[in-house]
Parts: sequence; structure tokens; C-alpha cells
Amino acid sequence: MLVTGDNVGELILLGLDGQKIFSSKLHKAKVTHAEFNSRCDWLLATASVDHTVKLWDLRNIKDKKSFLHELPHERAVNSAYFNPLDCSKLLTTDQHDQIRVYSSCDWSKPQHIIQHPHRQFQHLTPIKATWHPLYDLIVVGRYPDDRVCPGDQRTIDLFDSNSGELVFQMYDSTASGIKSINKFSPMGDVIGSGMGVTLLIWDHDESFVSDRHKPLEETSASAEGLRGQRRNQQRSSRDRRGLAGDAKLKKKLASLEERETKTKTRCTKQKQTQMRKK
Repeated sequence: MLVTGDNVGELILLGLDGQKIFSSKLHKAKVTHAEFNSRCDWLLATASVDHTVKLWDLRNIKDKKSFLHELPHERAVNSAYFNPLDCSKLLTTDQHDQIRVYSSCDWSKPQHIIQHPHRQFQHLTPIKATWHPLYDLIVVGRYPDDRVCPGDQRTIDLFDSNSGELVFQMYDSTASGIKSINKFSPMGDVIGSGMGVTLLIWDHDESFVSDRHKPLEETSASAEGLRGQRRNQQRSSRDRRGLAGDAKLKKKLASLEERETKTKTRCTKQKQTQMRKK
């Protein structure tokens, strides 16, 4: 089945044929997120702008008071994701400056509260922190607030969910927008980022090794100059690949020519031998 919410706080369960199975107003305001726990098929998490995240037993939902646990927040909540590794943790993102990590050993209080600027803006896609598929790492886009930390960059931040510590930041001055949506690939070696009408792909070689994507490295060059530099780098890289390709092709052709010459020589010798015998 599918689960979704609407703008007035109603939760809806649908069959794959589109038929409604269940619906009830479970939140006081818009449901921003709803998902099943993949290790426990009856456990459901919902998040809402009514400042709450709720956990439900799908077998016993009756009304808005029949939740298993209610996790109150200080602000409206954008999302509540179970960690894919073992689904024992829940990652929530509010609409201001808190990322919370809850653990199944005690749902009543957050294991960590991470202060992180990602405030809500009317024309901005809501920022949502997400999980790494294999490790307890969190990835989230930053929307700096100069009132709190002047000069901060619009980075993509990686946190350790076990300690709540920031472990890495990615920033590219040629893509300076706010990366609202960030998602790891199933293998965990690539990140896809949504930035306005642009999709960014960060892979391990380019993002974590390349000089163009060092953590918080900023230069005084203009964005246009940096774009030109990137184009030149890409062009020179293509040129190098082209030269290498040409060299390989020439070597291959030379090898084929040499083989053909040897074959012709062998054939000529065989013919001469046959003529002598005759």
C-alpha cells in the first residue's frame, strides 16, 4: 500500500489500484512526511507542521490519539526518516535550525539535537536531512543565517549521527545556490543534490579528492572566471584523453600493419617455396 498526507492533517492509505483503504485526520495541520519502517511493517512515522512527529501501529490506528509515541518539536517539521541500516533510528528536520536523531531504545527524547541553519523560506524547497545507506551518516544542505554566523557558506554538511559532530562539508563556488535536497545513491558513493532547477551529482573522485571541491575552499575569483576555469579544465582533460586515445589508436594501427606485413611476407615465402618444388 501507499501512505500519504494532505494539507489539513489527514493521513491516507491507498492500495496500488488507487482505492482508499483508510483515512483519518491524525494531525492538526499539514502532514509533510509519512513513511513505513522497512524492518517492521506495521510501524509508521508521520511529521507535520503542527510541531510533532508521531509513531503509529498500523494495526491499531483509530484516531489522532491512538499513536504509540508523540515526539514534540519547537518548530514545524519537514521530515522523519528511519535509518536504512537497521531502521532503529529516526532522523527529523524542523523548519528552522534543528536536526534531531531519535533511537528506538527510548523514543521519548532525542538522542542528539544538532543545531544547523536551514530556516524555511516561502519560495525555497523545504530542506530535509537524509541518511547514508550503509553508515550512520547524515547529509543536509545549509542555508546560512548571517545573524547567527556571518560569512557562512551554502555548503552540504555531513554529520555523524552517533556523536552529532560535523565530519565534512562540500562546497563548489560555481554552484553557490542552496542545496535543499541531498540524497546518497544506494551504494553510498554518490550524492544527488537539488538546487533550484539544477541537479548536482557529487561522486567520490570529484567531490572528495578533486581540488575543485575542497571543504570550504573559496577563492577571490569571480564566478564567471571560475566557470571559465572549469570549462578550460574540462577541455584540457578532454584534450588529454583525446591525445591518449590517439596514441592508443596509432599503436593499434601500427600493430595491425605490422601483423599484416608479416602475414604477407609469410604468404610470399610459401608461394616461392611451392614454385621451387614444382
